[in-house]
Amino acid sequence: MMLRTLLLMSCFALAACAQSVGGYRQAGPSLAEPQSDPVNTRGTYLDLIQRMQSQGAYYASLAHIEAFRQTHGDSPALRLLQADALRHTGQLDAANALYESLTRGDQAAAAWHGIGLIAAGRDEDGKAETALARAAELKPLDTNVLGDLGYARLRAGQLAQAQVPLAKAIELAPDNARAVANLAVWALLRNDPATAERLMQQGKLGAESRAEVQRQAIALRQRQAQITPAQPAPPAASSTAHAALAADTPRAAPPRASNAAARVAAAPAMPRRVAADPQTVSAVVDAAQRNDSHLPATMLERFGQVTTATENTP
Repeated sequence: MMLRTLLLMSCFALAACAQSVGGYRQAGPSLAEPQSDPVNTRGTYLDLIQRMQSQGAYYASLAHIEAFRQTHGDSPALRLLQADALRHTGQLDAANALYESLTRGDQAAAAWHGIGLIAAGRDEDGKAETALARAAELKPLDTNVLGDLGYARLRAGQLAQAQVPLAKAIELAPDNARAVANLAVWALLRNDPATAERLMQQGKLGAESRAEVQRQAIALRQRQAQITPAQPAPPAASSTAHAALAADTPRAAPPRASNAAARVAAAPAMPRRVAADPQTVSAVVDAAQRNDSHLPATMLERFGQVTTATENTP
């Protein structure tokens, strides 16, 4: 019995020695595949750079873009990220050159978007509108592009043309505060503060966002007043002849003007109010089935027609 016990103990000792080297126990083989460094993969590295930019680290993203290019080479997607970073760091000429090199291909929509934003920042209204319209054609469901196109048209004083992209944006993303704010600015510029207030309430905009909407509307009005040339005064060459003719011509008694008509005559040329009665919109019946149940099924039906002022118009 003693001999058998000694033999068993010897076997255990030999087995232990076989699994150790120099007194250190060897780790057993792993069934898991070795984990590769995520930064070494092309797609993951691009995602990392995009996350940097989404967090505002544009300078750091520029450094990683160069590192990526050294390891993985160049690509249109990488050049687009570089153009975005250059634009956000104020290097506009370099950014614009990169964007223009990307206007043909898979990155064309984003490139035109960037070109439009740079042009808008430089007060080049025509170029901005053209570029953003092209971006919207290529990406018709991008609410950021639609919102920027509509806002560029507001900057240029094109209120009627701004309506369509802004309405599309708020229908595609009814909970998007930016889309709500853009349309509220549009309503204020049309002298319809009631609609703007209703939009901001339904969009649950906070006090700071509401104040920004008001500031943007004021700034756009001031900008439009600066870029709109003053109307020339009527010529006075034949004023004497007209006065003499008027003196010889009998005048009819002027009709009695109502208070509403007087207000319309004193109002600016911009439409004063829009049709905003929910009962006049047939699509409102289906609105309860949408996430934006407080909004009609189509913003264009609600805001598309101008109400004709009459004596009964409040």
